[in-house]
Amino acid sequence: MDNKVIIFDTTLRDGEQALTASLSVHEKLQIALAIERLGVDIIEAGFPVSSPGDFNSVQTIAQHVKNSVVCGLSRAVEADIKACADALSVANQFRIHTFISTSDVHVQQKLRKDFNDVEAMAIHAVKYARQFTDDVEFSCEDAGRTPIDNLCRMVEQAIKAGATTVNIPDTVGYTLPHEFGGIIDTLFNRVPNIDQARISVHCHNDLGLAVANSIAAVQAGARQIECTVNGIGERAGNASLEEVAMIMKTRADILGVQTGIQHQEIAKTSKLVSHLCNMPVQPNKAIVGSNAFSHSSGIHQDGMLKASNTYEIMTPESVGISKTKLNLTSRSGRHVIKHRMESLGYQESDYDLDTLYQDFLKLADKKGQVFDDDLEALLFNIQQQDTKDYYRIEELHVQSGSSDFATAGVKLAIGEEVQVQSATGNGPVDALYRAIKECVAVDIEVADYKISNKGEGEDGLGVANLVVNWKDRKFHGYGIATDVIEASGQALVSALNAIERAQKIQSIREQRSAKQIINS
Repeated sequence: MDNKVIIFDTTLRDGEQALTASLSVHEKLQIALAIERLGVDIIEAGFPVSSPGDFNSVQTIAQHVKNSVVCGLSRAVEADIKACADALSVANQFRIHTFISTSDVHVQQKLRKDFNDVEAMAIHAVKYARQFTDDVEFSCEDAGRTPIDNLCRMVEQAIKAGATTVNIPDTVGYTLPHEFGGIIDTLFNRVPNIDQARISVHCHNDLGLAVANSIAAVQAGARQIECTVNGIGERAGNASLEEVAMIMKTRADILGVQTGIQHQEIAKTSKLVSHLCNMPVQPNKAIVGSNAFSHSSGIHQDGMLKASNTYEIMTPESVGISKTKLNLTSRSGRHVIKHRMESLGYQESDYDLDTLYQDFLKLADKKGQVFDDDLEALLFNIQQQDTKDYYRIEELHVQSGSSDFATAGVKLAIGEEVQVQSATGNGPVDALYRAIKECVAVDIEVADYKISNKGEGEDGLGVANLVVNWKDRKFHGYGIATDVIEASGQALVSALNAIERAQKIQSIREQRSAKQIINS
């Protein structure tokens, strides 16, 4: 049996159905091109008959994508199939994917037909689609709840009619892995012409089993998995592309299969889809979550410092993430603090580890996570709670409306002086940040910015977190206020104060070095 598993991505079709707002044609094309770079074999670009916008999107994607096969979805209806053919005709190669329900509950209650009638519709649809392309996929909707005799019969007839791929969906995420794998195994044993088509699976995540069911199907002989980036899709979503891809890569010793996925593109594609679809990835999401390669437990961190494979079964670099993060929290041990201080350029003789560690634990209990600049502040007793901040917002005013720009004015205390500046920007936060930057003589770049809420209701607090780059180092800033603009301003000023502390620390280090040279 072929050991190549075809990856069929339906982010732009099934995935988009779950979004609160439709993507624009340009956004869909951006995602399609990213998915193509990811090495996906088939891109299901949409449902052309559903709307003129979807037709245009599918056609545009078909014009631009060259390395992946572009696919359109259709019901087992001639008008749907013709719409697919018309939208996809501009492509070098394309697939028509037609489907009809096969479970008793769907056939009787949704379609209100006899199974014989449904079978006849499926056969006609496949034959009609073959008039436009040799690459026709047929899906037995709700196959997971279809009586096995009917399912075998439908698969045999679809292949006989000309389907080159037959998809077995667990449409409502109902089956368990051993059940779903058993369905695929039964098809291979009972359908006489099954060797003439590729068997595909499309699993939903209602019980959290989409990925497990997909892998069970591959073990039983399926050679195409239908999935989405970040697992987005109807209800609880679809099988996650990044998870099935990395399972087959990481456990190739057991599964014995491979894909054409360019694994280093996974993280980048995940971020793009999350951003354009406005669907944040949960921190503990496998493979691409922000915590996927983070370690907070002291025991785990100790193991990671000795050998990364003690607690990581794959490297972050293998999916396009720069490096493992060892989060500094109250659970971190002395060895991690020592390692981080070494990475910041400090020798053991520069500090007392026991004293630094006790101060670190007190700060970690207050803050949760401690950053590099916090460690340096502890080292030289320049603690934020005991020292008046060098930069302080005394007043700010922001105006924003439906026009193309916002304006902001800020009165910023800098040491003993006060600066007042105003600026315009693309939005209120951008305008405020430009005004603050006008006040200070520090060349910074905002690398990451997040807003969240703390509490509930109208009185909930806005929390702003950001990371800025300064002289090849990253500094964290944090702000909290009932107004998210004010919280955002506080966060940037917080980062500026961290930079100012770092400058003081550098000065102290230089003075100490000079004294050591003189004394020696």
